[in-house]
Amino acid sequence: MYIKVRVKTGQKKESVAEGIKGTLAISVKEKAERNSANARIMKIVAGRLGVPVKKVRIVSGHHSPSKLLSVIE
Repeated sequence: MYIKVRVKTGQKKESVAEGIKGTLAISVKEKAERNSANARIMKIVAGRLGVPVKKVRIVSGHHSPSKLLSVIE
């Protein structure tokens, strides 16, 4: 399963909301440094779907606010 994500980093509150065209809009406290924001995004998506974190991968957008995640069920 593929999930499109739009990310805002360095926010005061973490949140997950439905975005435009079925994407997830995720805000995280971590800054976009040393892969910490990407790791947190994968934890949030895994928790929301009830799968282990190792089943979630970033397919594209490692350095971009728009990401495509792959979830192996």
